[in-house]
Amino acid sequence: MSLAEPTPRARSGRAARRADRSAPQVARAPYIVRGIPTYDILSEEALLRIEHAADRILAETGIDFRDDDEALALWRKAGARVDGVRVRFEPGMLREILKTAPSEFTQHARNPANSVRIGGRNVVFAPAYGSPFVMDLDRGRRFGTLDDFENFVKLAQSSPWLHHSGGTICEPTDIAVNKRHLDMVYAHIRYSDRAFLGSVTAADRAEDSIAMARLVFGDAFADQNCVIMGNFNVNSPLVWDGTMTKGMRAYARAGQGTVLVPFILGGAMGPVTNAGAIAQSLAETMAGCALIQLERPGAPVVFGNFLSSMSLRSGSPTFGTPEPAIGSMVVGQLARRLGLPLRCSGNFTNAKLPDAQAMMEGTMSMLAAVQCGANYILHSAGFLDGLLSMSYEKFMLDADLCGAMHAYLKGVSVDDNALAVDAFAEVGPGNHFFGCQHTLANYETAFWDSELSDNEPFEKWEAAGSTDAATRANRRWKRVLDEYQAPALDPGIDEALRDFMARRKEAVADQWY
Repeated sequence: MSLAEPTPRARSGRAARRADRSAPQVARAPYIVRGIPTYDILSEEALLRIEHAADRILAETGIDFRDDDEALALWRKAGARVDGVRVRFEPGMLREILKTAPSEFTQHARNPANSVRIGGRNVVFAPAYGSPFVMDLDRGRRFGTLDDFENFVKLAQSSPWLHHSGGTICEPTDIAVNKRHLDMVYAHIRYSDRAFLGSVTAADRAEDSIAMARLVFGDAFADQNCVIMGNFNVNSPLVWDGTMTKGMRAYARAGQGTVLVPFILGGAMGPVTNAGAIAQSLAETMAGCALIQLERPGAPVVFGNFLSSMSLRSGSPTFGTPEPAIGSMVVGQLARRLGLPLRCSGNFTNAKLPDAQAMMEGTMSMLAAVQCGANYILHSAGFLDGLLSMSYEKFMLDADLCGAMHAYLKGVSVDDNALAVDAFAEVGPGNHFFGCQHTLANYETAFWDSELSDNEPFEKWEAAGSTDAATRANRRWKRVLDEYQAPALDPGIDEALRDFMARRKEAVADQWY
């Protein structure tokens, strides 16, 4: 089947009525407001010990800020000790700088109904990010293309359980490296009306991303509001390189959001012990977040964290394992003590197929994300193969799990309707609740309804073809793309974006490195 600009298929008659009745009744929310508490596992004494260890790392070892003289100048002016590219910080210095960072902020979407609130009790799900490969059950594993990228933007836009369009959902390797950011940002704007991430791979690409967002929202609005964010990684251990710091300072200078994330594989880029890796993560992230505040006090910044383990026998990264999951709980406590929004964990797995391993590992890390208090959860859908591959089927299965997380985070209501005392009086002892007034009034919203799980008796499932979850997900993503309709985009804005892209592409030769 062709996946390029699908034409919606109309339904009519009995099939349409049956499909409407069987489809889950979904009231889409722009983001989740959690109704359950966070899971705080460490005592005050233990948290202080980790913070003290981070302070010692910052004061005694320090952090390198490489290839960014302006960042070093900002640190000198702030009173840090700068020796070459090594910067050391007195205990308490970074926490004082971070007091200007907002604890909560809004990232605006071009459809205001889809703007997201990041921080506080709010939870935002976004797709996985950064895979060079894509895969599906029909064509297997292959390099990602712009067509794949656009498909995943459309799938995210179509899901009621995701809130954010994400960023580099997969690498469009058929576009030159130095130009593909333009096509990716345009795809987010053209095929989605949700908030999105821009490019971070070079300072000029960050500037291009911001410029394109300004074309959508207008200079006056973008000057005063967060309309785009960038996701930046520390070069762990203890290095912020100029590619990252120049880009993140560009976002901050424009008043836009940054998500700053160490990527620590225990035993490689950090200690094998959880507490040591957490202390390292705290030190690295505080330094990056503080630099944002030196560039522009009050600029929105998200405290990020990506703890993972590795096989110490082979050296291979491992994802969805229990140690990083429980470590996320501690990171959540530390971020709240700093008063910063948190990006933590996600739907991680090393599985090569959308199978039982994928869902087991992904569920463990996803539960850690929601229980630790993460506000912005990147990698919520599609992550496979240790993030090397973006899977169409896994995307649909993960989006379904995000739907379950909506119900999980809602918690338990104890109002009069939920307590259902009158229903007991109506039904009485020994009878059933199927037809009582309380059930009829609540049945459409009482339980989360999976789009992909099979809850039929074995015989009916067997007669229908004995399909597994991955096969059902394969059919589902094809149907969603077939029925996708792009949200309206002002023709003048579209023309301005296309003109900007054309001029930027013509200005430089293609680079394929």
